[in-house]
Amino acid sequence: MNFFKIFLGVLIALSASRFIPHPPNFTSLIALSFYIPAIFGKKYIPVVFIVLAMTDLIIGLHSTIFFTWGSIILIGLISQFFLSSLFSRIAGSLLGACIFFIVTNFGVWSLGSYGHTFEGFILCYTLAIPFFAYNLISTFIFSAIIETINKFYLLKIKNNF
Repeated sequence: MNFFKIFLGVLIALSASRFIPHPPNFTSLIALSFYIPAIFGKKYIPVVFIVLAMTDLIIGLHSTIFFTWGSIILIGLISQFFLSSLFSRIAGSLLGACIFFIVTNFGVWSLGSYGHTFEGFILCYTLAIPFFAYNLISTFIFSAIIETINKFYLLKIKNNF
């Protein structure tokens, strides 16, 4: 597959999951940021990042955007360590959701939204738990979809359809 086809596929998948009404943090972002580099290689991390930046320009920029973008790059970088089995890939994508939760909420807290106290730190993470639940569920669902599509694509190649 060439770069443009992958870019277009990520653009469609991420845009659809971000622009169609959905529960908070219920998008394909974490699954795509994990699987695109895992399947196609680290050189495709910019594809996910560029599409994320494009959709952020439409949705709106926010004060924690660099924490969001940084976590997406980090998830793409770690994906190469979880390729050995279906279980490890799903676990890696869910670890990506945890990384996103930790990094982005640290960004929210560090920018002073809850005060620069230990209590504010705990409150920030505690109030984010419902969003984290949506993130975990969506990451699992989109990971399963990507795994299924990838399995059928590899089966198609193997059987020369």
